[in-house]
Amino acid sequence: MRPEFALSTELTDAHPADAFLMAHKAGLLDLPLPGSGRTATRFAALAGIGHADAVLARLAEGHADAVAILAELGGPDPGDAAWGVWAAAPDSLVATREGGDWLLSGDRPWCSGAGCCARALVTASTDEGVRLFAVDVDPPAVTPLDETWPAVGMAGSDSRTVRFTRARGEPVGGVGDYVNRPGFWAGGAGVAACWYGVAVAIAERLVDARPTDPHALAHLGAVDTALRSASALLDQVATRIDADFTTTALRLPVRRVRAAVEAAATTTLDRVGRALGARPLCQDAAHARRTADLAVYLRQSHAERDLADLGADLLAAGADW
Repeated sequence: MRPEFALSTELTDAHPADAFLMAHKAGLLDLPLPGSGRTATRFAALAGIGHADAVLARLAEGHADAVAILAELGGPDPGDAAWGVWAAAPDSLVATREGGDWLLSGDRPWCSGAGCCARALVTASTDEGVRLFAVDVDPPAVTPLDETWPAVGMAGSDSRTVRFTRARGEPVGGVGDYVNRPGFWAGGAGVAACWYGVAVAIAERLVDARPTDPHALAHLGAVDTALRSASALLDQVATRIDADFTTTALRLPVRRVRAAVEAAATTTLDRVGRALGARPLCQDAAHARRTADLAVYLRQSHAERDLADLGADLLAAGADW
């Protein structure tokens, strides 16, 4: 898979949140839906955005995922709004029915684009189980909290905690539908495509250095092997998503590709750092920010817990090496 997404100088020079809104307004984030027969194009675009800027990728992927979720679950038309998906820690929000309205209350962490998304899809606990809701990001009912995102890596993603105070929500799908749909897994692979694009940009810093030292060349060879393997798996998963858009078919290969891309990106961070030393981390602002961003972005993975789930799925399905 080759990262493919053309950004103008105006976008690349802008703050990532501003670039996100400009790209959305220009229609650049209108990507093919997963399972549409053009999933590889979708993933290549997400990888391309990640190659340009990790924070922009985080925001763009969230919007593109929201549009796909709304289409899959029969939600409202996304319209012209910039969307986010704020689904971490489902129990942090409670939705209660009052008359004909659903009202959401609680503090939701990790809300990327808290200050720039006009609408969001959020999960919340109900008496029947966890449901998904569409909400307007309008204070005082929905308010991003100051000083809740003091991050260095991914600082520009503005992933603050958002406080919901009897905020009206429009149900999207039924109880449990958010996680029990094929698109949940396709979305997870889309995140991996973003990781891959960021890792490629970091690897290119080593290529551009044109190393001659044998140790640095060995690091470059290891990076190439890791990224090529991850790229091949992303291509395979895109094909699988278009061929069999079902949860049963996608769960194992998506868990595998996320683990593979995470490992490749981790290898890239480590090997490029060892090959080039501290100089680019201290004197190349773009490279330093990109490495810090990727280190945080990768933690959307649940590390060993995800690997354990992959192992369990593999045993249940049978190893197909």
